[in-house]
Amino acid sequence: MTLVILAAGMGSRYGGMKQIDPIGPSGEFIIDYSCYDAIRAGFDRIVFVIKKENLELFRESVGCRVEPYAKVEYAFQDINDLPEGFSVPEDRKKPWGTAHALLSTRGIVDDNFATINADDFYGYEAFEEMAQRLKAADSAAMPMPICFAAYRLANTLTDNGTVSRGICELGENGELISITERTKIRPLGDDAEYQEEDGGWTFLSGAAAASMNFFGFTPAFFPVAADGFKRFLSEMKNPEKDEFYLPLAVTWAQDASLATVTACPTKAKWYGVTYAADKEYVKESIRALIKSGVYAEDLWSGLRK
Repeated sequence: MTLVILAAGMGSRYGGMKQIDPIGPSGEFIIDYSCYDAIRAGFDRIVFVIKKENLELFRESVGCRVEPYAKVEYAFQDINDLPEGFSVPEDRKKPWGTAHALLSTRGIVDDNFATINADDFYGYEAFEEMAQRLKAADSAAMPMPICFAAYRLANTLTDNGTVSRGICELGENGELISITERTKIRPLGDDAEYQEEDGGWTFLSGAAAASMNFFGFTPAFFPVAADGFKRFLSEMKNPEKDEFYLPLAVTWAQDASLATVTACPTKAKWYGVTYAADKEYVKESIRALIKSGVYAEDLWSGLRK
């Protein structure tokens, strides 16, 4: 199984690979913990989606840590990677989004695979649950099976500000009915609330299912996503800024009866550095996991023979 890590935005967010802030006691980055957990769960190949100009810096900073324990490959997201008949709008500067980033791995990924963001901490339990789903998924089945890690909303929030989350409505058997992007979500005791356009606040259950861009696919998703990208390019309203996100590609596949999308519920805790003040909390949480025996102080020593 393959884990695709969407990391093309890391250079711009952090000012270069070597400036990524360590959050582990031995200089580990969040991405190290994701790779470590994925390998323990049974993923044997990691494909990093990056900017081509960052290859050497990324390999030196991140890739070299993973190479002793899994096959490592690189794919490059390129703003000029467009279907025939389309061109980059004159004022377009930013990449085309997470679904486009995934498309850069077509021709590399040929087995069942999962996708994650590079700068999010997902927790071992979520990787283990996703691995079991992917091992059981029939790569020849149509409609194709797609699954996603469904976190409890309360396990994805920060006390340091508001966040945006994909809030999922699920059927009785965990099938996805809809994903609604809610912005400006903040904690409310054990629950949450989000701000409406008129400034008012609406209650959200802390137990609501939240998607954190942790999806599981079969290779059949690539041609469907490629067709979706053509549709996106034809329908986008703001050519300078609109992005083709994975949840949109998944929703379109489901709406066209090309995919069945089901939740993979997890009790894992998600961590991320959305705000500068989050960093110390994430570091403290990692230290607590080390103290409880989940990780070693020198993370990769846990995989060394």
